[in-house]
Amino acid sequence: PALPQFPDFTEMMRALGYPRLISMENFHTPNFMLVSEVLLWLVKRYDPQSDIPGDVETEQDRVFFIKAVAQFMATKAHVKLNTKRLYRADGAAVRELLKVTALLHGALGARGGQPAHPPEDDSTRLKMDLGSKIADLKAARQLASEITSKGAVLYDLLGKEVELREARTESIARPLEINEAEKVVKIAINGVLEQVQKTKDMLNNVAVDEANLEAKIEKRKLELERSQKRLQTLQSVRPAFMDEYEKIEEQLQKQYSSYLEKFRNLSYLEQLLDEHRRNEQEMFE
Repeated sequence: PALPQFPDFTEMMRALGYPRLISMENFHTPNFMLVSEVLLWLVKRYDPQSDIPGDVETEQDRVFFIKAVAQFMATKAHVKLNTKRLYRADGAAVRELLKVTALLHGALGARGGQPAHPPEDDSTRLKMDLGSKIADLKAARQLASEITSKGAVLYDLLGKEVELREARTESIARPLEINEAEKVVKIAINGVLEQVQKTKDMLNNVAVDEANLEAKIEKRKLELERSQKRLQTLQSVRPAFMDEYEKIEEQLQKQYSSYLEKFRNLSYLEQLLDEHRRNEQEMFE
């Protein structure tokens, strides 16, 4: 299939400071390593604090990586990405990459004064930290709300200071009564003695609790041994439905291969249709 042309993509990536030169010829055939590298760089450019893993060695890792990036951009930047096009990693994936680069490039232009071609030694630095700015804004809002609430509490307390000052002065001027002080001290001593007695009782019950725990542990060990023996017995016996399961699994593999072939054909036809509509539009104009 013919490769779609997106000259703006390469220019935007260069303006954003991507350290490598990208050509549309790189996407003539599926190039998942380049697509994953660009996606990870764009995510880090948007939010340096993101923790999306960059491991794409296996098929499962690639699927997880694409889903994680799509979910991150949908929740953080409200940008919806087509995961199937991204996984294809060809010219169709550039359309999805262009959504993120256009967002970052627009923010870069809104800041103004950024050079289109940054110096080579500074190209890998993150010049736009949108994620940290958003975090700082949230922290500032939270601090402002805390300052407001604490200021209101402080205002209420200061309003009660006139009454509290009189009560405080009266309490300080009142002479200390020995009988009342002794009563309070005795109450405190009795409370401490009760706590000491409770602690002693708990220490005496430790031996009983330890024996109960050992009995429970022994019981659990016996149950575990029985469960392991039962598991070994079940593993040694082949289930009756295993033959049918293997046949269905083989049929599923064939159906999946057929689905992949039809999906590629459908994508190719959709691309041809888009080109045909574009050509008709150009002829009409």
